[in-house]
Amino acid sequence: MPLVRIDLVEGRTDGQVRTLADTVQQVMLDVFAAPPRDRYQVIHEHKPGRIIAEDTGLGFERTDGVVVIQVTEQGRDDDQKKALYRALADRLEAEASVRPQDLIVSIVANTSADWSFGLGRAQFLEGDL
Repeated sequence: MPLVRIDLVEGRTDGQVRTLADTVQQVMLDVFAAPPRDRYQVIHEHKPGRIIAEDTGLGFERTDGVVVIQVTEQGRDDDQKKALYRALADRLEAEASVRPQDLIVSIVANTSADWSFGLGRAQFLEGDL
C-alpha cells in the first residue's frame, strides 16, 4: 500500500500525466510488490517556479520538467529502495519523457498502525488486511 505523491510543474497534457502515473504504479507493482488494486496516488501540478529543486552539489541542471515523487511505505529494504530509484528513472525516461536529472524520489517509512483506508478503522491493526 504505498501512498505516492507526485508533484510536477503544470504543462503536461492529461494523457502525459496519466502515463506518468501509470508508469509509477507499474514500478510499485514490479519493484515494491504492491498488490493489485493497491493504488494510492495524489498528483499535484504546480505553476512554473513553484517547485524549487537544486542539485545538492551534484553538478546537473534541472528544468521545468522536474518531478518529485514521495512514497510512503512500510517494510521495504535498502535493496528494494535502490531498485525503485533505478526503475523509476529508467521507466519514466522511456515512457513519460522525464529526464533522470529532473527526477527526485523520497521514501518515507511508517508502520501498520499509521494507516486507515476508510470508515475510521485501522484495517491492518484490526485484521481486515
